[in-house]
Amino acid sequence: MAHQMEPDRVASIMLSWHSLELVSCRKIQTLWAGYGSICEVRARATTAAAAAEVRRLCRMDSGGNARAAGEDNTFALILKLVAPPPGGPQCHQGNGGEDGDEGHLRKMLSYEVEQHFYDALAPRLDPDRAAVARCLASTRDAAGKPRAGELLDGGRMIATLMTDLRPDFPVAAGERRRARLGARQVHAALDWLAAFHGASRTWVPEEESRRGLVRPPLEEAHRRRRGERGAGAWLNGGYTYLATRRKEYAALAADAGSEWSAVLCDPMESSPDGPSVAERVAELLAPRLGSGGDGGSSRDREREPYVSYIHGDVKSENLFATAAGDRVAFFDFQYVGLGLGVCDLAKLFTCSVPLGLLLTGCDDARDVPEELRMDRGERTLLKYYHRRLLGLGQFGTDGSGYDWELFVRHWEAALVDWLRFQMSWGVWGNTEWLEARVRSILRDEGFRKWLLES
Repeated sequence: MAHQMEPDRVASIMLSWHSLELVSCRKIQTLWAGYGSICEVRARATTAAAAAEVRRLCRMDSGGNARAAGEDNTFALILKLVAPPPGGPQCHQGNGGEDGDEGHLRKMLSYEVEQHFYDALAPRLDPDRAAVARCLASTRDAAGKPRAGELLDGGRMIATLMTDLRPDFPVAAGERRRARLGARQVHAALDWLAAFHGASRTWVPEEESRRGLVRPPLEEAHRRRRGERGAGAWLNGGYTYLATRRKEYAALAADAGSEWSAVLCDPMESSPDGPSVAERVAELLAPRLGSGGDGGSSRDREREPYVSYIHGDVKSENLFATAAGDRVAFFDFQYVGLGLGVCDLAKLFTCSVPLGLLLTGCDDARDVPEELRMDRGERTLLKYYHRRLLGLGQFGTDGSGYDWELFVRHWEAALVDWLRFQMSWGVWGNTEWLEARVRSILRDEGFRKWLLES
């Protein structure tokens, strides 16, 4: 079967499409749950034209520097090879797999989404503002190429060959699992996110029809059996949103021992069938099909001018930094899709920003107060991102901006939503800070009124 092919054979076939030959292929990481591997590849150009093409890609990655390209026409590349474990759940790209295995569907769809990002979206980013790897070859567009049938047999293997970010971004900021970033790296990450959110904001109106966006896993599986399929990014960026976390949410709602069970899961209004705080927040944050062009609800009209593409899994483990820490490059775009940029910030702040940058003078989670309004440190970081974002001039109904007060409301909603996921799935990072902030947010009558009426 194709999913049993060795990485060096996969790399050799894909390199041959660009007149490159394999020098070496070494596995450096195993994908989550044994779904494949990431390999560092060294390739040599066999023609001058091939060398020029790969040098062009490497220069795009590094803003004019070509350290990834050797003087002997050899090049540093990365192969991401997705091959589900033999005997595991089936999820052929053509039919979406079994309905009941939502986790497996989510993984396989996420790898398709990532290929779309590297093929179609990454080339649109300014590498000096938002550096990402560049795709050289992938199974997404392999049909008709030499020996492509060996890769595509069975439809279970997804392979992407891309440039290596590490020559220009040598610091693996998340080398230690769940590591905190340094202050310069935090600001560099905010620079990258502002540039990505700002640039991708212009892509959203181009989606005249959002039929190509990938739906939540079980819905996408139904579509594929009907002969339809998403082939772009996720309709809802990220992997934590409520529509795909109903089992975890039900468990939280039933957990009488959790402080957050009633607070997040009980109906907000007097009706026993009314939505909960968590459901209201999820509704507010979720992009809607067709809501950008048909008038939509007042909630849609308020949200849509600020929707961009989001990374969907922002954390230290998913970025490399320069030695000076003044620039970063993100990777792992499995959950890229539509959303509000503050959702990326909520995870970054909770999981990878030092507590002392959020709560001035506090470096110990035991010293976080029970309830916490926005501190000067948190505000400073948000203002920094907000200023960078507005500098791109792409937000608002007429591109005029993103009102600070509305931005803060969106931010608060994103914090509530991220806490809902952590409390129902598992906690890590600055959770004490997150809980204290959400206690304050939910006791703010202004926020609750906005949540009900906006």
